[in-house]
Amino acid sequence: MIITAYVIAALVGLGIIYIGVSYLFAPMTVATSFGFRALPTADGYYDVKGVRDIVAGLMVGAFMLYGDHRALALVLAVEAVIPIGDMLVVLRRGGRKGTAFGVHGATAIVMLVAAALLWFA
Repeated sequence: MIITAYVIAALVGLGIIYIGVSYLFAPMTVATSFGFRALPTADGYYDVKGVRDIVAGLMVGAFMLYGDHRALALVLAVEAVIPIGDMLVVLRRGGRKGTAFGVHGATAIVMLVAAALLWFA
């Protein structure tokens, strides 16, 4: 059970780092999959999102290396607020519901399941 949780945590961390790097180097390619019907145009928005995602992924990796499965569980549970927030922003802005729930909501659920597995291991 704990190995499964660590694998999920690693995949989440690596996945969000990949998304963050994509926002820095190919923002318009990845931005279309976020769920907005119209893409944000604010200067620097995609850079900020990219850096935020990279740091979130690195935090998961850092706590995996730390080796305390309960500390990692807390980090995953707290970081699950990010995709929940993303989901709510997409919904509030009239974005695609399927993406809001299917991408952002599902990511939050996976993170919370991994956090629960780690916490109760």
